[in-house]
Amino acid sequence: MLTSVSLAEMVDSWRTAIERPPEARYRVLVATDGERVVGFATTMPSQDDDADQGKEGAIDQFVVDPPAQHQGHGSRLLNACADTLRADSFDVASCWVNAADDKLRRFLTAAGWAADGASREIGPEDESIRLKQVRLHTSLEGG
Repeated sequence: MLTSVSLAEMVDSWRTAIERPPEARYRVLVATDGERVVGFATTMPSQDDDADQGKEGAIDQFVVDPPAQHQGHGSRLLNACADTLRADSFDVASCWVNAADDKLRRFLTAAGWAADGASREIGPEDESIRLKQVRLHTSLEGG
């Protein structure tokens, strides 16, 4: 899917997401190790049809560079996401995870997230590639 987007388009898209999000509750967080960015995450109001937009937030992207994993960056980034979503007045957070990404699912589950039974397939309109995803969620109350 990435081959259909040029590097310049991708850079412009991320620059806009960071500098001019659609509303204040759309955020991009980064994890750093000294001067090096080792991970990033995006938080936003949940876009799911079954979500209460005022109360349910989402982690849309969550990535930690593989060489930087198992050094605490992912845990700190996940905690920053939860703190940010909580500060934005969300009570619940969700995150769609690729069904084959057992590593991320185990990481989130160990942090108290759980599957809520929802699943979906995403991909380009021509359906040449389909990614199966499952949704995990967690409560942000009392944190």
